Amino acid sequence: MPPLSPGETVLLVDRRDKRYVVRLAPGAVYHFHGGQVPHDALIGAEEGVEVTSSKGYKLVAYRPRLIDHIMQMPRHSAIIYPKDLGPILLWADIYPGATVFESGIGSGALTLALLRAVGPTGRVIVYERRADFIAAARANIEAFHGPTPNLIVHERDTYEGIAERDLDRVLLDLPEPWLAVPAAAAALRPGGFLCAYTPSTTQVQAVVQALRAHGFGDIETFETLYRPWHVQGQSVRPAQQMVGHTGFLTFARRLSAPLAPETDAGGEEATVPAEPADTEDEAALGLA
Repeated sequence: MPPLSPGETVLLVDRRDKRYVVRLAPGAVYHFHGGQVPHDALIGAEEGVEVTSSKGYKLVAYRPRLIDHIMQMPRHSAIIYPKDLGPILLWADIYPGATVFESGIGSGALTLALLRAVGPTGRVIVYERRADFIAAARANIEAFHGPTPNLIVHERDTYEGIAERDLDRVLLDLPEPWLAVPAAAAALRPGGFLCAYTPSTTQVQAVVQALRAHGFGDIETFETLYRPWHVQGQSVRPAQQMVGHTGFLTFARRLSAPLAPETDAGGEEATVPAEPADTEDEAALGLA
C-alpha cells in the first residue's frame, strides 16, 4: 500500500481505543481534547505509524475499515448495524455482479456494504422517498467509495411498487415490509433472495405469512448478538456492555411457482404437524 496522502481519510486510535476520523490536508492541524496533531506528521507516513499530540497523547493512524466509516459517519436516521450487515451479505448471498434492490437509503450504511459486495460490475438500486436523505447518504457513500456510477437512486416509495424486473436480491427495511412482498415477488428472478429487517416479532410474523402466501420458500429468521471480550493481562472477561437485539433478519427465496399443498393418501390436504421443541430448555421457556 502507498503511504498516507493528502485527501485521504485516516483513523486515529489512542491507547484507550478512542477513535477519531481525519481527512488529511497539507498544513492542516487536527484539534481534539488530547491536543493537536499536524497533518504533515501523517502525510507520507506508512499506515500504522504512531504519532504524539501536543499534549503527549499517543495515537496510531490507520486507513479506516468500512465498519469504522459506518460507525463514525454523520447520521440522520437509524442505521443497520455492522453486526447485522455481515449476516445480510452472507445469508442473502450478495455476490459480485449482482443487481440488488434496497428499500430506503437512510444514512447509507447498508448501501455502503452492498456496493462493496456487488463490485463495479453489479448494481444497487434504491427507492427513497426523502430527497434530503438521498443527498446526505450519497455524501456518506462517496466519502468512502468515491464516485459510484453503479448506485441508482430513485425518489419514490417502495410501497407503490417496484418497476425493475429480474432482480437478484431484494432487501426491505420498512415499517411494514409485508406490504411490499407482492411487488418484491414480481421483481425478483426465480431463486432470488429477499431479506427483511424488522425490529419486532409481530412484524416478523406478518412478513413470514406474506412470504408464504406469495411464492417464497426456504424461509429463515434469526437475530445476531455482539459481545466483545476484554483481554488485559490475566483478566479475560466479557465486556460490561454488549450490543443485544437490534432487529430480526428474515431471508427467503423466490420459487419458480407457488408450492402445491401436501396431500395425504386420500387426496385430502395434509396438516403439517407442529415442530417439537429442540431442547427441554426451549420447552420450559415456552419457545417451542
